[in-house]
Formats: sequence, C-alpha cells, structure tokens
Amino acid sequence: MLLMVFIVHCTLFISKAGAQVGEHRSEFAVGINGGYVLSSVGFMPKVPQTQHGGITGGLTWRYTSEKYFNSICAVVGEVNYARIGWKEEILTPQDQPVINAVTGVAEAYQRDMTYLQVPVFARLGWGRERKGVQFFFQAGPQVGLFMSETTKMNFPWDQRTPVYSDGTGRTSSVVAQDTMAVENKLDYGIAAGAGIEFSHPKVGHFLLEGRYYYGLGDIYGNSKRDYFGRSNFSNIVIKLTYLFDISKTHNTKIK
Repeated sequence: MLLMVFIVHCTLFISKAGAQVGEHRSEFAVGINGGYVLSSVGFMPKVPQTQHGGITGGLTWRYTSEKYFNSICAVVGEVNYARIGWKEEILTPQDQPVINAVTGVAEAYQRDMTYLQVPVFARLGWGRERKGVQFFFQAGPQVGLFMSETTKMNFPWDQRTPVYSDGTGRTSSVVAQDTMAVENKLDYGIAAGAGIEFSHPKVGHFLLEGRYYYGLGDIYGNSKRDYFGRSNFSNIVIKLTYLFDISKTHNTKIK
C-alpha cells in the first residue's frame, strides 16, 4: 500500500511540472549500469534453495521534472540483461550434503535463466543535484522477457538420491522442477531500491544502489492441475550506474 501511495504521489508531481508546482526541472540523462543479482524462486511446494548468483547490466535513462520542497522528483527507466535462476540445497535430515551413489560427490543442481528486464521507477532524491551527494529511493513495476535457460547438475537425474522411508537420503522429495522448462515467458512484478549518488558537473553521475524485486507472475503454470501452485522470482540486486547529462535546466540556483 505504501508503495502504491509513493508511486501515485511521484506521478502527480511529474504531471504537474508544466504548471510550475515546486521548482521546475527539465533534465535528461542517460548511461549504463551493471551489478550482481542474488535470486531464488518461491516454489510451492517448497524447494530448499540457497541464493543463485548472476550478473545484470544494461542501459539507463532518467528524466528529472521538479524539486518539490526538498524532494527531487524523477522518472527512471532501464533495459537490462540479467542472469537469474535458482540453486538447490540438497541436504540430508542431518543437514549434511547428499552424496550421490553413482558419482561419489555431493549432489548439486542449478538452473540459469537469462531475461531481458525493463523496470520503470518513480524516484525521490534528497541532496545535491549537480555537485555533491544525493540519497534516493525509487520504486515501480518491472517486466521481464525470458530468453534462454541452461541446467547445471553433477549427477544422473534418474539415479538421484531419493527420500528413503527410514528418514535418510534427501530431505525434500520435490524434484519435478529439475526437468521442467520455463512455461511462462513473461515475468512481471514490483521493484524498489535505495542508494547514493555522487555528481560532478564535468564528469557526470555515479550511483550505487541496493534493490529488491518481488515477482507477481510464475514461471510455471499454477492452476489446480499443475504441479506448482506458485513459482515466482525474488531478486536482490547490487548495482552501479553511470549517467551523463544530455540536457540541463538553466538555473544557477541548482546546486
């Protein structure tokens, strides 16, 4: 609810810029971004996991429309390549790695998926705009288009260690996801992040941000006849961005 209120307020600020609400801005900046993503999939029935590590990077644009009281209002958009997925935690009831009888090594499974992600944020910033430090918070929707997937596993799937009746073997019998390809190619959800920006008029803007994404869609079907009732992404992103100004507001009072 708070997220929706934030987005609505930022949208109202931006739409009123032409009416000179607050201190008017008309600044456009573009640049590149890159970072690291920790991801997992919220399966139901549950699949034990550790965080899957991957990279993300792409293009960023930002339009700043006004300063309302002490808040600098802007819209930010990105087009990113991201490698996300899930990494299973295959343990015994004693929290020990499961040793495969065929290979003699601890069983490991990981699914890597590549997406083209497009987030659009309403952003509020506080601090210096041209030279100095600014803190910011941004939130908004994100859509992702599935591109490809690969599987990494170190054991024959048909000779995996099962859950034995005596309580040994794997702790989880949920393995259907290991052989299922992505069914829903479109991913969508809500992302929010906060960070710090360092600006210099001759160099540009450097941003460091922490971001969280919660998927509202599922990668697999979720009807009563499907195996999984839920299979949505969650991502934690640490990202660096560099922006340079295309156009600036001619106002000597902007610091």
